[in-house]
Amino acid sequence: MKADVTEFRIEKDSMGEVKVPAQALYGPQTQRAVQNFPISGQPMPAAFIHALGLVKQAAARVNADLGLLEPPMAKAIEQAAAEVGNGRWDAEFPIDVFQTGSGTSTNMNANEVIARRASELLGRRIHPNDHVNFGQSSNDVIPTALHVSAVLEIERELLPALGHLWSALDQKAREWDDVIKTGRTHLMDATPIRLGQELGGYASQIEHSIARLKAVLPDLRELAIGGTAVGTGLNTHPDFGRRMAAEIGKLAGSLFSEARNHFEAQGAQDAAGWASGALGGVAASLIKIAGDVRLMNSGPRCGLAEITLPAVQPGSSIMPGKVNPVICEAVIMVGAQVAGNHAAVMLGVQGGQLDLNAMLPLMARNLLESIRLLARAARVFADKAIQDATANRETCRDYVEISPSMATALNPLIGYDQAAEIAKRSFKERRPVRELAREMTSLDPEEIEKALDPRRQTEPGLELGGGAGG
Repeated sequence: MKADVTEFRIEKDSMGEVKVPAQALYGPQTQRAVQNFPISGQPMPAAFIHALGLVKQAAARVNADLGLLEPPMAKAIEQAAAEVGNGRWDAEFPIDVFQTGSGTSTNMNANEVIARRASELLGRRIHPNDHVNFGQSSNDVIPTALHVSAVLEIERELLPALGHLWSALDQKAREWDDVIKTGRTHLMDATPIRLGQELGGYASQIEHSIARLKAVLPDLRELAIGGTAVGTGLNTHPDFGRRMAAEIGKLAGSLFSEARNHFEAQGAQDAAGWASGALGGVAASLIKIAGDVRLMNSGPRCGLAEITLPAVQPGSSIMPGKVNPVICEAVIMVGAQVAGNHAAVMLGVQGGQLDLNAMLPLMARNLLESIRLLARAARVFADKAIQDATANRETCRDYVEISPSMATALNPLIGYDQAAEIAKRSFKERRPVRELAREMTSLDPEEIEKALDPRRQTEPGLELGGGAGG
């Protein structure tokens, strides 16, 4: 077999000559970075590259409007940048995530790709630095692309996915509102609760997660662009940052503003840290909900078996007929990964020194991965687990009747100590509390039935007594 032979072209940068694959749109600085950082094999996330293309597209427009780039050149740059933003040239961005901490390599990757493509469109040379990067620095472009990509992915992917999951949980909360089951605290039997109430609690967790994510968006909408190297705005027009934020907003269909303080926007990444914290909160909620659903599904004979999840695949290579809660497990693993991503982001936030945070690619990668994973996990959880889950009503009812904790409702009538004796005998003799209450107290049968009505015990606002405690 004839070996593949890669053809190269020779290009020059400030460090000298370098061999670049002949057909590549990128140039020498990208090639040097590819050679310098063969670390993870993971390029920067596509969503980040698309946002970077959008930033470059906006820059071409703004510089043309300010009279700083001639219109034909600006138009060619704008078209090439739009192609990057649309994902046409994703394969031309091979640089590893673990690269120069400012993301300069990726900024220059974009400048080179856009310059070469724009040169093809215009029919004459466009320079990566002098034209595509005009009025910009990697130090304000990369944090800008980080913020833009995070906002757009949260708005377009994660918030709708969480809304979808909320809808599925809310629907089940209403569908299962009449299912009375045993509550559990410390994983031990507790007073009755409605299955719909539990699902309503999960829906509320997601509703709060949505609100927390929305709360981080205003800070992410502030863009560093216009600060250039250290936040002073050297070598750019004084209106560039304001105009860029407005133009990016138009192109993205969202709202952005110039950073109120460019030194904070470039020297720190607190907004990214806060956003990552909100994502960690979503992850914690999903872990809790998926873990609970997994427990309630356990069985089918020797577990709780209060609900049955859809069977989506065989569960064992050795045990015939076994079906596992695989969707719940996948969601829990996503939560664990997001928690790990958050820890790394916080280290990145703390890693800012003086006038630049030099852990930007790591933070961008982790933020965007967390957003993507949570969005996809939320939809999978809703569609493949929650929507078609069924309640095992008889099992839930039977657990309520044999639970010693039913005696709690007798506290106001006979006192804690006598109720405790009934609970102990109920557990020891495997007899229902209501049966023992007739035997061990002088209460009228009607009083016993009223007090031990499971539905009544789940109604909010009724004073059932017994005091606090788990």
